[in-house]
Amino acid sequence: MISLQSELLKPLSSSQLEQYKRDGFVIIKNGCSSDLIDAFNRHIFELRSAPLEETPDWARTSEKSRYSIRLFNPHQHDSFSRQMMKLPIVRGTLAQLMGKEAVCVQSMYFYKEPGSHGQAAHQDYYYIKNDPMTMVAAWIAMEEKVDEENGCLWVIPGTHKLGLLPHGKVKNLDEHEEWTDETEGIDLNQQIPVIMEKGDILFFHELLIHSSNRNRSTDRWRRSYVCHYIREDSAVTLREDLREKYTLI
Repeated sequence: MISLQSELLKPLSSSQLEQYKRDGFVIIKNGCSSDLIDAFNRHIFELRSAPLEETPDWARTSEKSRYSIRLFNPHQHDSFSRQMMKLPIVRGTLAQLMGKEAVCVQSMYFYKEPGSHGQAAHQDYYYIKNDPMTMVAAWIAMEEKVDEENGCLWVIPGTHKLGLLPHGKVKNLDEHEEWTDETEGIDLNQQIPVIMEKGDILFFHELLIHSSNRNRSTDRWRRSYVCHYIREDSAVTLREDLREKYTLI
């Protein structure tokens, strides 16, 4: 068991902690430096740009999908991705939100090129059950601007207090990927856009209803790095591929 160290960063103010409890999300502005994001974007690009026979199995995809299919769990294989997973500001924020150290169980690097679909409204707990329920996502914006045009996240504040809602088939296939499921029984007109700038980090609760729409821009990508964390004394259930815990120390 990892002990909570007194030297941990404590980025969140008392008002930000209250906001998270009330709304289910909070943003830390400029949480990651622009230089580090540029370096990481280059690193991922180089991974996917290498000849397919030289690309590691975990990063390999078809020629057509090099810069469209999200990269699943790079933290499990790649040291740079692992370092991005455990930024001190992320570790400190999670400790404040959870009351104990966090560990990482999933990471995803999203490309979201112009014209690509978003993901329908959902709750992360639907896909990643954990016991006790402690999961928090950290979503790092890796473009100069993430807004409604290039497919920002949309959230419904306070929905983390509703418990897990039923999920069913995606309804609007013009906007959303068809291979995911969609939250049912909620008024999606309550959604608000989460506008972010390069280096901003959004932390949100596993039951917060969130989504993204199609990237409507013609020349703007919406790259992001998203990691899911649970408290050190929690465990992922059902998903064998996400059982391993990665420390943030």
